[in-house]
Amino acid sequence: MRTTHVWCSGNLYRLSVGAGALKLLGEELDRLGFTGTVVVVTDESVEALYGRRVDASLRDSGFRPAFVVIPPGESQKSLDVAGMLYGRLNELGAERGTPLVALGGGVVGDLTGFVAATYFRGLPLVHAPTTLLAQVDSSIGGKVAVNHGMLKNNVGAFHQPSAIVSDTSVLASLPEREFRNGLAEIIKSAAIRDEGFFQYLEAEMDQVNRREDSVLEKVVAVTAGIKSAVVQEDERDQGIRNILNYGHTVGHGVESASGFSLCHGEAVAVGMVAAARMAAAMGLCESTEVGRLRDLLLRAGLPVVMPEGMDLRAVAAAMSRDKKVLKGRLRFVLPTRIGEVIVRDDVPAQLVEEVLQTSHAIA
Repeated sequence: MRTTHVWCSGNLYRLSVGAGALKLLGEELDRLGFTGTVVVVTDESVEALYGRRVDASLRDSGFRPAFVVIPPGESQKSLDVAGMLYGRLNELGAERGTPLVALGGGVVGDLTGFVAATYFRGLPLVHAPTTLLAQVDSSIGGKVAVNHGMLKNNVGAFHQPSAIVSDTSVLASLPEREFRNGLAEIIKSAAIRDEGFFQYLEAEMDQVNRREDSVLEKVVAVTAGIKSAVVQEDERDQGIRNILNYGHTVGHGVESASGFSLCHGEAVAVGMVAAARMAAAMGLCESTEVGRLRDLLLRAGLPVVMPEGMDLRAVAAAMSRDKKVLKGRLRFVLPTRIGEVIVRDDVPAQLVEEVLQTSHAIA
């Protein structure tokens, strides 16, 4: 088991990573001083796989677990479903000290976190992420949100968890596409902050793809550590935390334009290559760095170009509405080399258009 600590909002919380961590969930909540009812929010697929394990862990530690189970899918990350959860919390007699456990992937984590941030002006939140993407990205950093009006994460808040418990053994049952979805954020983290880790991924990607336990534990822990370090420097996303948006300016546009038929990680992979191509065209990085990034993404089974037939006007329109727009100007995170990026708002509009227009064919 590997642990790291995150200091945010004046509180220190523990992030635990390792095989079998879900069995220790009850002990972690007991260590935090919680008692009585624990509300576990999860989806039908995750509940079928891990509900009994979590229920047993909580009961063994003296808790009264209450499960709220929703259908799976991005459509559940909405204000309507949040309203349903408010009603269930009322029925269960939740109080300000009642912890919510988000057991699932990014949808469950974001939705549960949004509800925790807003019900009674804030309930304790514990993340128990069950997808690779949630373990290395969405559960860390305190950003919680729902989607509205076909835009992703545009209604949200900052709400730090009390703990994160990431059980890497659950990744063995993750569908291949969902596993690759998380690999995009792992590669992104290395690309923005840690060239040595990027080199490790280049050397060990075959073992990562085979989901070898020791490799997965290291990869999840290192990636979580990278994001935790950035978040501690800039909790409210006013400065350096913007580097975590590498690939997201184009990526969110592609994801929205696809009607969310593309996974987040797939869209971000496309966005990372697009941003790297912009950087190379502006003389900020060498074309060889673009090639290394593209090659590693391809080895991870991720797309590096937009799907054929994608409406580029819809991509551009979604990008223009993105929350990363500041004073009417799009901000891009651009690599200067593997392991280092800068944030720029002066990418020529013509270059953006050219990169989008050729992103169907460049492989």
